[in-house]
Amino acid sequence: MTIREASRALRAREVTVRELWDACLKAVKEKNTELNAYLEIFDADEAAITAAQERIDQEGVAAPVLCGIPLAIKDNILIEGQVASAASKMLANYRAPYSATVIEKLKAQGALFVGRTNMDEFAMGSSTEHSAFGSTKNPHDTSRVPGGSSGGSAAAVAAHLCIAALGSDTGGSIRQPAAHCGIVGLKPTYGAVSRYGLIAMGSSLDQIGPLAKSVEDAQILYEAISGRDPMDSQTIRTTPQVKSADVRRTGKKIGVPRHLLANGIEPEFLAVFEQALTKLSRAGYEIADISLPTSEYALASYYVVMPAEVSTNLARLDGMRYGYAARGATLLEDYVKSRTEGFGPETRRRIVLGTFVLSSGYIDAYYRKADASRELLRREYEKAFEICDVIAFPTTVAPAFKFGEKSDPVSMYLEDIFTVTANLTGMPAISVPMGEVGGLPVGIHFTAPHQAEERLFSIAGAV
Repeated sequence: MTIREASRALRAREVTVRELWDACLKAVKEKNTELNAYLEIFDADEAAITAAQERIDQEGVAAPVLCGIPLAIKDNILIEGQVASAASKMLANYRAPYSATVIEKLKAQGALFVGRTNMDEFAMGSSTEHSAFGSTKNPHDTSRVPGGSSGGSAAAVAAHLCIAALGSDTGGSIRQPAAHCGIVGLKPTYGAVSRYGLIAMGSSLDQIGPLAKSVEDAQILYEAISGRDPMDSQTIRTTPQVKSADVRRTGKKIGVPRHLLANGIEPEFLAVFEQALTKLSRAGYEIADISLPTSEYALASYYVVMPAEVSTNLARLDGMRYGYAARGATLLEDYVKSRTEGFGPETRRRIVLGTFVLSSGYIDAYYRKADASRELLRREYEKAFEICDVIAFPTTVAPAFKFGEKSDPVSMYLEDIFTVTANLTGMPAISVPMGEVGGLPVGIHFTAPHQAEERLFSIAGAV
């Protein structure tokens, strides 16, 4: 079921909140051992289940759409009293002392939480192979990755182990696994959703967002979690959402930077992308070639800015203030052993890289130039949006790859080539399934101007 279908069934008395919860738990018990989508399944919150059922019985259609809906939550989003490990040995025993703002908003609507989902350690990866607690498998082909870093949430939704899920997106970590698992993933405008209670990776890039089975579900979740939050100074006042029925689906203009698609994409994959554009054209959308010359440097800029912020954010996890603690002969050994044993190889790699680009003599050569490029990218996209409403890419360069196929860091980092720009510019972006290549799902990716999520819901709904 989608959120909308489950909500209607609950109100029509076709199913109870308890039956919906039990059905999700039954599916989890049957499939999670193989998929490893969840790191932990939460005990049934009897009070919350009862309260949700009573609210639906009393309020009927006036009850929030998410009331009684079982959701999966990525392991870097805090739920008071529950472990939030960010899939790292460093925080394996860390229990959240408070709930993230998005969790409080969902609780207020009566949503239920099935468990915490697997991810790349501290959200650093594109395959969920970098979890300290084992890899997650793709439900469409268990020999392949689900994408990352929100791979556990994406796999849980795709395998019907929940109705929908939350993930976080720093460079594509919602949209890329959504594409690989054949579902919808939204990265909202930076600041549209509070980051309070999200374990920080790259603070100027991170955004919490929905992974769902339909565009309508993604919009329902987005509207539930978005808005100003005094606990996060970066949050903005979100504009009222336009209902899809009110959006005219003719006269919409899609910009396609084909010069960026010339190399590195499989012909069959590109053909599916072109077919999706052709279908949109027949549906009344206008397709226009656009130029984004600076965008070819976005990935390089991202892999300077992001590790620099990682180095800063993870400095607190030293075995003294927070995190796994190992003891050595000296204070320095305490620090070194704690961080060496507590962090996995990819996390250590990014910390070292980030520390290097921030170091004296290199901060001007690398970090400040990469940070300055963000403004160039913003201007370039804003100029493009003067002639088009959204910009389209394939979400990835290929379908989900097999485990171990991208063991060298550079080939893994290239997975983010079409998704990082939305994080660097702070613009909203969505991935929606556009077809299959070799029997595996692939996604089409749309970027819109700041706070223009309604455009994304409209065109993604059309796809």
